[in-house]
Amino acid sequence: MEEKKITVKVGDEVELVIGSMSRLGVNVLINDTYEGLIFHDDIFKKLHQGARVKGYIKKIREDKKIDVTLERFGYRKVEPNAAKILQRMEQQEGVLHLTDNSNPRDIYEELQMSKKVFKKAVGALYKQRLIQIKKDGIYLTKSSEP
Repeated sequence: MEEKKITVKVGDEVELVIGSMSRLGVNVLINDTYEGLIFHDDIFKKLHQGARVKGYIKKIREDKKIDVTLERFGYRKVEPNAAKILQRMEQQEGVLHLTDNSNPRDIYEELQMSKKVFKKAVGALYKQRLIQIKKDGIYLTKSSEP
């Protein structure tokens, strides 16, 4: 049997068709061509078998198995998540009552992102001086308010 040449590379945005659950995560079909896996640790929203969703190639293993994720990884995923945080803060009069010490589940329920991504996005907003970080949450700075 001839082995399929893998034409996707790490970081590529791809279309996923959600398949069955496995012990490690959720099996997916990538671009209607390759089989892949989203590990349980990379799932932050409900997935329904047969649904088509956007994903990203996380790793291509030596055995040609492909790991995918639903979010951009590394610094590239910070920008859209930082925008999501700012938007939520504007809806809530410039305050978001989440911090580094917040429960990961609370962060997910409020923003649909992991705690790790939340912390990176907050760090980016803080470096841009768009927010202030206090014990009870994060606040828009006066200069970033409309």
